[in-house]
Amino acid sequence: MPNTAEAGRDTAEAGPQPPRDAIDRYFKISERGSSFAREIRGGFATFFAMAYIIVLNPIILSSAHDINGHHLDNGQLVTATALTAAFTTLLMGVIGNVPIALAAGLGVNTVVALQLAPRMTWPDAMGMVVLAGFIVMVLVATGLRERVMNAVPHGLRKGIAIGIGLFILLIGLVDSGFVTRIPDAAHTTVPVQLGMDGRLNGWPVLVFALGVLLTMALLVRKVPGAILISIIAMTVVAVIINAVGHVPSWGLTTPEWPGNPVANPDFGLLGKVSLFGGFHEVGVVTGVLFVFSVLLSSFFDAMGTIMGIGDEAGLTDDRGNMPGMGRVLFVDGIAVAAGGATSSSATTCYVESTAGVGEGARTGLANLVTGGLFVVALFLTPLATMVPSQAATPALVTVGFLIFAGSITEIDWSDFTIAIPAFLTMLLMPFTYSITNGIGMGFIAFVVLRLVVGRWREVPVPMYVVSVVFAFFYLMPALGLL
Repeated sequence: MPNTAEAGRDTAEAGPQPPRDAIDRYFKISERGSSFAREIRGGFATFFAMAYIIVLNPIILSSAHDINGHHLDNGQLVTATALTAAFTTLLMGVIGNVPIALAAGLGVNTVVALQLAPRMTWPDAMGMVVLAGFIVMVLVATGLRERVMNAVPHGLRKGIAIGIGLFILLIGLVDSGFVTRIPDAAHTTVPVQLGMDGRLNGWPVLVFALGVLLTMALLVRKVPGAILISIIAMTVVAVIINAVGHVPSWGLTTPEWPGNPVANPDFGLLGKVSLFGGFHEVGVVTGVLFVFSVLLSSFFDAMGTIMGIGDEAGLTDDRGNMPGMGRVLFVDGIAVAAGGATSSSATTCYVESTAGVGEGARTGLANLVTGGLFVVALFLTPLATMVPSQAATPALVTVGFLIFAGSITEIDWSDFTIAIPAFLTMLLMPFTYSITNGIGMGFIAFVVLRLVVGRWREVPVPMYVVSVVFAFFYLMPALGLL
């Protein structure tokens, strides 16, 4: 009997089919039981689910200043963000042949904006991002990064996948306004609440709620293109509501036809990088620790995302390994460096790619669609960002459920040495809003518990090494190193 996640996906061809043409053969579309239509739909769904980064990343980076008080130009950041996302997503599609899109990482850009930039110039900070990318590529070339991924036990891999499912579910709820943070001024220990004031008020939240119901209804009916249909339908509804009701705020993007949909890209930030200038500003030890922070976040955020999406797309073998992983990881390293080179911050694999996988994407062809749309966004940014988050985030809620349902039964809950680390991993990802934190706590718990029960020989050497690295990372602030 198929699991719940498989039952929720739209119907694919019955098993692998012989390739129809050269494109089919190169991307292995028929071999993976997919089709051109599903890949195209998946590419569109992924783009709409992550297009918000074109607006959000510039806001985060331009709001900070460097040691000299300089701010990055918002318009140039929009161009840099879209360009880097387009280049790296296309590269992953052609070389990695997986439906995993890339863009500026939200965790890393905050580190760059709030920790690195205030201590040095912007070119210095971006230079450290480039160095982190170079180190990632070296780790991939030596096989160390793939060894770390292969050392993760099956149950913990499933915990990572579930954690990502819960994480993107929370992202969907927060970005839509269905769940909001309670401000510190409220003097309460409760961190989040329903809606803006404990109630669901306003048209935007209604659009989101209707979008969730529509997506799930189409999914249950096994309608091909359920996620993409819902995004388009709810965008139309949002545009109508905004035109008629004059809604005060939709968040980052307002669903209205822009007066001028064409925007000329400004490439002024490209190449504004100083590789080693930051070490002169903060010293060698602090500089190395800064690079280490960027490296660790980029390394494990991408690792968790690749594992989760690869598993959900059915691209992994019986041991949970994905063919061609070395190419995928190397492109991810290039992406980190490329983000620094364009001043858009480290670029990484995006968990919102699950929206495309939910639409049936299984190959890099979907990335060509997503990357092509980012290219279009370079010139049509106002048009690309007219889809409100309330219309796109229902896809994240739905796919979060599919990932959860497809993996929860594959963890051996009777073995506490794997069940507890998996439990910590899956919950700390959404609770700390970080894939890296969930993985780090899970790894440390796994090693400690196996040592406690005398099963230390069953722990792969890379797990010991990585757990020590994570422990050092978490202790750095207490040791006064950051």
